[in-house]
Amino acid sequence: MTSETPDDLTEAWSAVLGAYEHHLTAERDLSQHSVRAYLADIGSLGSHAARVGVADPADLTIRVLRSWLAHLKTMGKARTTLARRSTSARVFTTWLARTGRASTDAGALLVSPKAHRELPVALSQTEVRALIDATTETLVDDGARGLRDLAVLELLYATGIRVGELVGLDVDDLDRERRVVRVFGKGRKERSVPFGLPASDALELYLASGRPQMMVASSGAAVFLGARGGRIDQRAVRRIVHERLAAVDGAPDLGPHGLRHTAATHLLEGGADLRSVQEILGHASLGTTQIYTHVSNERLRKAFTQAHPRA
Repeated sequence: MTSETPDDLTEAWSAVLGAYEHHLTAERDLSQHSVRAYLADIGSLGSHAARVGVADPADLTIRVLRSWLAHLKTMGKARTTLARRSTSARVFTTWLARTGRASTDAGALLVSPKAHRELPVALSQTEVRALIDATTETLVDDGARGLRDLAVLELLYATGIRVGELVGLDVDDLDRERRVVRVFGKGRKERSVPFGLPASDALELYLASGRPQMMVASSGAAVFLGARGGRIDQRAVRRIVHERLAAVDGAPDLGPHGLRHTAATHLLEGGADLRSVQEILGHASLGTTQIYTHVSNERLRKAFTQAHPRA
């Protein structure tokens, strides 16, 4: 098990968490980050359960689950954290019941605390243009790295893909003629996302003139390469976005996920329907996508307030 699991688990809890880790990794094919998060949540539940006398996950009850969440609340955990851990518990107890490790699903009646969702910050279209222009102006000085950075920014904004999806791209994932990129999202779910001519031009320039200069023997098929020629990592992409945005006066300090928010917001503002945006972003639930309608509505409200004489 991972280092995120507590040391005070009973033997029964440790055994079940070992099987659960295998399920998350081998059967659900979740990312290492997701697996660690689930195990940390359930490890916390296991520690609490042992303290209240439930040494075996098979004996979990709704009362134990609620007392665990109440304990976390007294520790000052945020509502978003409580909501996530409640979801983790329900997924876990469903798995326990389905695999015969428990006779009933203890979490079936568990209600998640209502998480307060802040509206995601997004760049304006003017700020996006300024970001691209500022990056383009450095191409002569930055060489291959500048071509890569421009292609990264253009593709993140054009497609709204996650940073993990971007760094995982191989050259064969790009259909450059049809301007479509194949990405593997959460749970290794595959989807195809279109991108426009500006992103296409930036990619072509990088692949023709930038990537060959950065390649080394171990580069493989990775589209985006790091300073040493290997596949670029997520931290490097975050650094690119932060540093490039710092050159834009008045722009908020966002990372790659901020460009994802921006892409979704601008799609909806441009008239895209919610289902299409859901497909492009790879959201499992339409409810996740709906938050961007609030962003668009908030911008409309601000525009009305500033412009209407009787606002």
